[in-house]
Amino acid sequence: MSPSNGSAIFNSYRALALNCNHVPHVVRFHQRHRAFYLVTAVGASFHIYNVKKLGIVAVSNPLPEDITCLAADRMLVFAAHGNYVKAFAKNKDIVYIYEGHNAAVHLLLPFGDHVISVDRDNTLIVWDVQSEEEYLQLNFDKNTFTVSALLHPSTYINKLLLGSQQGSLQLWNIKSNKLLYTFQGWDSSVSVLQQAPAVDVVAVGLTSGMIVIHNLKYDEMVMKFQQDWGPVTAISFRTDGFPVMAVGSHVGHVGLWDLEEKKLITQMRETHSTAVAGLTFVHGEPLLITTGEDNAIRVWIFDAPGGGGRLLRCRMGHGAPPTKIKYHGSDGQNILSAGQDGTLQSFSTIHESFNKSLGHGCKNKKKSKKKGLNYIFMKLPPITNFASETARQSYWDGIVACHQGCQFSTTWNYQKGSMGALKLKPRRCKKGHDENVYATAVELTSCGNFALVGLSSGHVDVYNMQSGIHRGRYGKNETHHGQIRGIAVDGLNQLTITAGGDKQVKFWKFKSKELVYAIILDSSPATILLHRDSGMLAVAMDDFRITVLDSETRKIVRRFTGHQNQINDMAFSPDGRWLITASMDCTIRTWDLPSGCLIDCFLLDSAAISITMSPTGDFLATAHVDNLGIYLWSNKTLYNIIALRPLPADYQPAVTVLPGACQQDLKTSDIETEVQDQMIEYESSEQLGEQLVTLSLLPESRWKNLLNLDVIKKRNKPKEPPKVPKSVPFFIPTISGLVPHFAAAEQQGAEGQSKVVNLGVLAQKTELYMQLEGALDTNNYDHVIKLLKGMGPSNIDIEMRSLAPEGGGSLNVMQSFLQMISYMLCTKRDFELAQAYLALYLKLHLKVIAAEPVLLEEMSKVSVLLEETWMHMQTLFNKSMCLLGYMKSALL
Repeated sequence: MSPSNGSAIFNSYRALALNCNHVPHVVRFHQRHRAFYLVTAVGASFHIYNVKKLGIVAVSNPLPEDITCLAADRMLVFAAHGNYVKAFAKNKDIVYIYEGHNAAVHLLLPFGDHVISVDRDNTLIVWDVQSEEEYLQLNFDKNTFTVSALLHPSTYINKLLLGSQQGSLQLWNIKSNKLLYTFQGWDSSVSVLQQAPAVDVVAVGLTSGMIVIHNLKYDEMVMKFQQDWGPVTAISFRTDGFPVMAVGSHVGHVGLWDLEEKKLITQMRETHSTAVAGLTFVHGEPLLITTGEDNAIRVWIFDAPGGGGRLLRCRMGHGAPPTKIKYHGSDGQNILSAGQDGTLQSFSTIHESFNKSLGHGCKNKKKSKKKGLNYIFMKLPPITNFASETARQSYWDGIVACHQGCQFSTTWNYQKGSMGALKLKPRRCKKGHDENVYATAVELTSCGNFALVGLSSGHVDVYNMQSGIHRGRYGKNETHHGQIRGIAVDGLNQLTITAGGDKQVKFWKFKSKELVYAIILDSSPATILLHRDSGMLAVAMDDFRITVLDSETRKIVRRFTGHQNQINDMAFSPDGRWLITASMDCTIRTWDLPSGCLIDCFLLDSAAISITMSPTGDFLATAHVDNLGIYLWSNKTLYNIIALRPLPADYQPAVTVLPGACQQDLKTSDIETEVQDQMIEYESSEQLGEQLVTLSLLPESRWKNLLNLDVIKKRNKPKEPPKVPKSVPFFIPTISGLVPHFAAAEQQGAEGQSKVVNLGVLAQKTELYMQLEGALDTNNYDHVIKLLKGMGPSNIDIEMRSLAPEGGGSLNVMQSFLQMISYMLCTKRDFELAQAYLALYLKLHLKVIAAEPVLLEEMSKVSVLLEETWMHMQTLFNKSMCLLGYMKSALL
């Protein structure tokens, strides 16, 4: 494999749990579909959702950099990245590129046949959409007027309203390039400009939290509001007949203001856990769309009498990067993910409609139901590790998790989609002692009945998952002298394996809690992973090495080196053949356990913090540092022939781009095609060794029933003669056989046709007959054997009968056939065919052989060869049976 290659096994497929970010969204109306669509930015791409169901409709092609701002008109979507502005058509393809800015673009506004962009250098450029040419450029002084907001006031032709960080507003005529009017402002930076439903009236949002409703025509303040949540991030007005204004804040709250009574109607607190990036009332409908930096899209409906909104539908992901991911269940369709935002969520690899959130952990579930999770002291810290099983999840909780810095572990119910009522806390910690002790590792037995919790004090406790009762601990005083780094239980609940900071891996009896064996390692283990089917235990060390132990023999079977930084997570392939490891050196490596070699390695932009392999082996899921999504990588070995060769120790992988939100085409690249062309295809020889007896590859139906062909024909004989089917003119008649071919057209005319029978035709020799005659001189029967292999049982029977003199044959040909059998026995190839052909030959021509001395002499030679071959095979059979018997009875 070339050093410039990416992964040889995994191909980027798609990203999960990415919905939006801090860039304000855009709502579009499609004339043909008569539906509203939501456009949100996600990294270097933008997503388009239908507002009706919040289903994803399209994902754009990725840009070289992250999108900084979005805008859209009825035909195009404009996205800015860096110094460029690009226009997308049909939601995916880039059709126009606008170049000319010297700094990053942060504001966009469609303006009829033009689009307006503003960069960080305070330069405003008006572009012609079709020609991509610059129509107008305005440069502003940063000290006096730094553009922070754009708005085209309704009915103001060719007019543009600009807001500044200094607080003043300017009204420009774009066509004449003139400043028409300057509004003094309110001594605070302008963050949002929004057109009100009334003509000449706009809403101005300030960083001081003030919202001003201003009349542009008379330069008069109509009304003003003040929110206590800090800067205004977004403003929208209802257009379905209710005078309501919604205002977003940087703390995630939304305030609803009555414009007629000039008062606050209600507060929608905790709309988002972070700043509200954008909010939009759907035109003519009581629906409010909000997006936030917490990677959530929510649609609220206003149908309650109090004027407040209730959540109608939402799309949620993690608001902070995931800490641990794991496939849940054996079907490989759901991934459990714990994030730094404290939530536990399930993401479906099939469809987004199957996603579910299990919520945020809380210290007291009863109090949280009464008071909510608004109080910070009620929330639990993020989950650092969890384990899940599906065996008993219908009866009780099937997930156990440990939290950062918490003594107790929590249980979760997947089917109910909520945190359980149990808190697994050791008795010695309930009296107030050991406040610095916290849970570090958890494990569930395959039956789902028991949970094992490892603590930083070196103890490992066992709990019943149904009742939460403490069922014992491993070791008299403590399990390890350092904190517990990992716990594993085998599939039959016979063996428990613990790894601690004291450089030891210990094997315990699960039921009696007795120590069976202990292994002292060269370095402290960081984490462990057990493949329950094969019994292989992978141990990641603090010195960046990986040790693989056999849990049955308690021996070290493999050692792997190559990572240059801390190993974050490991995953086994379902068959236990591969061990996949992720490290802080930003590489993901695949090790082949049977050969003990590194067979794949690829480099990423950010380190993988957690990985998990699908139980079906089709996908590898990864979660990365500072990334909110879960990324799927397809296993190329399932649908393509991949040459897996050991990689050298100095292998330098190329950087691989993370998958996007849309499914990637599973096509092989040019480099992969070149590698496949260089693959050496192994062609097995007809015979591996001259001393070995080799069978043919023919199916049994071609040779097994040769002796019973008469019985089969008699049984299959029709009870009544077959009826001639009516001739169909458009069907060409065929002759049946192993290889069917078209029948020659019969001559309809009788003229020129002789009525005298040509006896020479009847005496015509077959091809097999001629090949046997020729082989008498050359003593090479390869062509004869190949010809017999291509015949069916009936053809072979007819050819055999025609070898005798009464069937039109001769003694020389019969002798040649016996020599062919001797040739097959000497070469030890096609052994079963030689037996079948010889048996049929003897059945048909036994009387002729007994009457001819030449055939008797040849038959005696065949008998000697046959006996020698059978004696050799019998010896090999006896040796093999003896070895198998010893392997079964011996105690290893």
